[in-house]
Amino acid sequence: MTSNITDINPKTYARAGGIAYLVIIVVGLFGEMFIRDAIIVSGDAAATAKNILASPVLWRLGIAGDLLMHICDMILLMVMYTLLKPVNKNLALLMVLFNVIQTAVLVANKMNLMTPLFLSGDADYLKALDPGQLQALAYVSIKSHAYGFGNGLIYFGCACLVSGYLIFRSGYFPKVIGWMMQIAGLCYVINSFALVIAPAFADRLFPFILLPAFVGETSLCLWLIIKGVKLQEWKETTGALYIEV
Repeated sequence: MTSNITDINPKTYARAGGIAYLVIIVVGLFGEMFIRDAIIVSGDAAATAKNILASPVLWRLGIAGDLLMHICDMILLMVMYTLLKPVNKNLALLMVLFNVIQTAVLVANKMNLMTPLFLSGDADYLKALDPGQLQALAYVSIKSHAYGFGNGLIYFGCACLVSGYLIFRSGYFPKVIGWMMQIAGLCYVINSFALVIAPAFADRLFPFILLPAFVGETSLCLWLIIKGVKLQEWKETTGALYIEV
């Protein structure tokens, strides 16, 4: 294989991706656990609407945080494609396509979280509905967001299955992380399809089925930040020289 000189150490790519991944994990958990879980009252549309009306800035911060998370998705996606392309370019491209669909679905899904803010306003056209109807519509929109999020994770789960395989085959990432990412992907796919096909069963699975996903993704995130890639194995796979930066 002909050697080529890249303008950046692959470890720098890896660490940039790891930092983006860390932002995704932290912001995602914060939005769910400390914002939406604190505002949404399960099964109570009136109480949920009251909480949103009392804390509209906090609700908007949760949405903004999700959008920041999806910007970081693109950074991480570029990094993972760059690092995994030497293993199998076509599969790395498939991983990108799955991830792009996931991100597009989740970004569009944020409009479901904006709708309760619109319904809590004082516009004249809202007077056609009584407060109870407006609260019910707002809660349905929040429920739709939960299902839209699950739909997006089907594609992310498929992306994890592919990236896990590429990580396992790479030689410059630990094989165990590849296995964990594939398990994570399988958990996402099972959970999301259960949400569509058998919601009651999905409720029994959650949140335990997503614990392996959290472990797998966090392990990959920390490896990217702390270790990056095994440089000797990277050079053997790619035939590339690199400049230390």
